[in-house]
Amino acid sequence: MKIAKDTVVQLHYTLKDADGNLIETTRQEGHPVAYLQGHRNMIQGFEDAVEGKEAGDHIDITITPEDGYGHRIEGSVQRVPVKHLQGAKVWKKGMVASVHTEQGVRQVTIVKVGRFMADVDTNHPFAGKTLQFEVDVVDVRAATAEELDHGHAHGLGGHQH
Repeated sequence: MKIAKDTVVQLHYTLKDADGNLIETTRQEGHPVAYLQGHRNMIQGFEDAVEGKEAGDHIDITITPEDGYGHRIEGSVQRVPVKHLQGAKVWKKGMVASVHTEQGVRQVTIVKVGRFMADVDTNHPFAGKTLQFEVDVVDVRAATAEELDHGHAHGLGGHQH
């Protein structure tokens, strides 16, 4: 089966920046990640690059800011209550936190942190970066009705309810 809209894709990936520095990989944990193709579960440039591929394929993908997380917007710093930051108990400058917004969960970078308030850069941590993915497609299958209804993959490597 080929990767297309409404398929669940299981894959391993290694993500590096434009200089070849490792950002993250799924290969160390041993479990592939699973996502629902065509439902914005991955950045658009990634979904476009894997479209039409199938299990067993190896793909090298370069994603520019336009097809990834966009360009950095200077001056995008906001002050938020520390209690709204998720991902750690103690915060330090440069750490990445998750914040629930009206547009959903966003990743922000801590610029300055006080006892009750923190200044955060609202640009995605990868904004302005060219990203290099090495992808190995493990499996492709049709999504279930429940996965389509929920908008994400279930099971190993996907969302667990």
